[in-house]
Amino acid sequence: MSAAPDRELSERYHYPVPPAEGWTAEDLDRLPGLPRRTELIDGSLVFMSPQTGFHMRTMRLLEHSLLRQAPDDLDVFREFSIKLDSRNRPEPDVLVVPLGADTGPKDTCLQPQDVILAVEVVSEESKARDRDTKPRKYAAAGVVHFWRVEQGPDGLPVVYVYELDPALKAYTPTGIHHNALKLDVPFPLSIDLTAINQRRP
Repeated sequence: MSAAPDRELSERYHYPVPPAEGWTAEDLDRLPGLPRRTELIDGSLVFMSPQTGFHMRTMRLLEHSLLRQAPDDLDVFREFSIKLDSRNRPEPDVLVVPLGADTGPKDTCLQPQDVILAVEVVSEESKARDRDTKPRKYAAAGVVHFWRVEQGPDGLPVVYVYELDPALKAYTPTGIHHNALKLDVPFPLSIDLTAINQRRP
């Protein structure tokens, strides 16, 4: 928290004033001075809080583990947004995508049909979005696999795994994983969740 007076803060930073109909997905690429990690949810800008050590280490563990075990035709992205529709462009913490999903170095977002797995690591300020808002939107857009990761009482990640029911366009829970994550979909994988604090899990 800054000790600077409110007046000084407001003079240094001018908050963007939304148009009457709200912001669009394309506005994220055009608005100057947005924080690096800004999402668009229902036409509103969401500025994400600084990461905790748990959040950073969990993303690192998942990213490295998925990269190491993914088939050659898949890739792993970190903190990259998905354009779900014109008013929603969330930024999952980790994603699995087809190798050719990024069509060039200037791409700033993916299309939902190119996302095989979206992972959200829950923080205090994002609980409602990560537990409810984002999963509903990912499912409605057709993202087949979703993981929600929370910190357990022992400080280790707990992974809640969901798969899309295409008829209902809603997620079905398929398991809650402590200590180890072993799955056959979206590809066979095994992740030691107790390795969160290792530099090279």
